[in-house]
Amino acid sequence: MVLLVVMGVSGSGKSTVGSHLAAKLGWKFYDADDYHPTENTKKMAQGIPLNDQDRIPWLCKLHDILMREESAGQSVILACSALKKMYRRILVSGGDAVYSKSDQLDSATGKVLFIHLDGSMELIASRLEKRRGHFMAPELLQSQFDTLEPPSAPENFITVSLEKSVSEIVSEIEKSLHLEKCFSRAVSELDAH
Repeated sequence: MVLLVVMGVSGSGKSTVGSHLAAKLGWKFYDADDYHPTENTKKMAQGIPLNDQDRIPWLCKLHDILMREESAGQSVILACSALKKMYRRILVSGGDAVYSKSDQLDSATGKVLFIHLDGSMELIASRLEKRRGHFMAPELLQSQFDTLEPPSAPENFITVSLEKSVSEIVSEIEKSLHLEKCFSRAVSELDAH
C-alpha cells in the first residue's frame, strides 16, 4: 500500500500526472482542488492568494482522506500543491502538525511519498496560459513560487523535472516506486536477520 502526493505549483501538471499514474497503476486518485471550500476558490478566482488559515482546514480534510485510504489498505494518489513543509506535515500527521513547535518531521513521514513536479516559472506560465476553466488565476503563479519550499531531507520525496512529456514523467515515477519498493524489501530482509 502506497500513499503518494503529487505536488507542485499551480500549472505544474499535478492533476494530469496524478490521474495518468493512478490509471496506469489501478490506484485511487483524488484531486485536492475538488475539496477546497467555496471561499477558497472564490479568493483564488479573484487573484487573491490563500493564506495558512485558508489552507489548514482543507489540508486536514485531505489528511483524513489519506488516512481513510491507508486504513482500507488502498494505494492512493493525491494531487495537491503542498507548497510548504508545514502543509506536507499536515498531510502526513494531521492538524496536530499545525501546533507542533518542532520543525522536525515525525515517524509517520515515511508513509507518504511526495512527488515534486519541478519546472521553471516560464515553462509553467506558458502552461497556465493554455489552461481553460480552472479557478486559479494565472497571475497568482508568482505567489505560488514565493510560497514554495521544495521538499528536502528528511522528507520522503522524489523530484521530477517537467522538461519531459507526461508519459515520460509517469514512467520515471513508476521506476522510482519500483526502486523504493525493492529498497524497502531489502531493508526488511536485513532487519529480519
